[in-house]
Amino acid sequence: MWTKEILGTDVLHLVQCFIIYSMLGWLVESIYMSLCNKKFTNRGFATSPICPIYGFGGVLGYLILHPLSQNVFLLYIAGALVATVFEYFVAKLMNKVLGAVWWDYSEKPLNYKGVICAESTIAWGFYAVIIVNHLHKALLRMVDSIPTQIGIIACRAIMVWYAVDFVYHLLQALDINIKEYQQKVKNSYKSFRAKFW
Repeated sequence: MWTKEILGTDVLHLVQCFIIYSMLGWLVESIYMSLCNKKFTNRGFATSPICPIYGFGGVLGYLILHPLSQNVFLLYIAGALVATVFEYFVAKLMNKVLGAVWWDYSEKPLNYKGVICAESTIAWGFYAVIIVNHLHKALLRMVDSIPTQIGIIACRAIMVWYAVDFVYHLLQALDINIKEYQQKVKNSYKSFRAKFW
């Protein structure tokens, strides 16, 4: 599984880059919002220092946009548009599933329903150029320096850690009592065992 290639990059490198982009995104956004709020602000959904939207954005953005790497202007325009569309659909999904969007651009000029705005679109274009022409290559060099087995173990551990953290906070966000949920799972398991064992 780890050596299977997707658009010229193996799964291990994609997962490692996804984790790094998720952590970098969390770091940059948390620092920015902490400065704006004048107090520490965790911009992740869970406790973990991870924002998966940046992981998906970084990896998918690179895979989609790297053919444009030689034309910086086209790369900038495509990056700005692709990221803005991605941000819009993530906001729609969050609103549908969680009943809220975790950012609000209502105060920004040229915004649409507070979920996308011109300022962010301009920034996404610059991020696309930086990621495709500079950052992603540096990340690949960094992950290449990690022995394969250590990389696989680290990816598994981080993904399991984040999955548990995410599910816990998702249950809280959906107002599901975790102890009741655990009891339901145990009861379902006991019922399953009684029927089939």
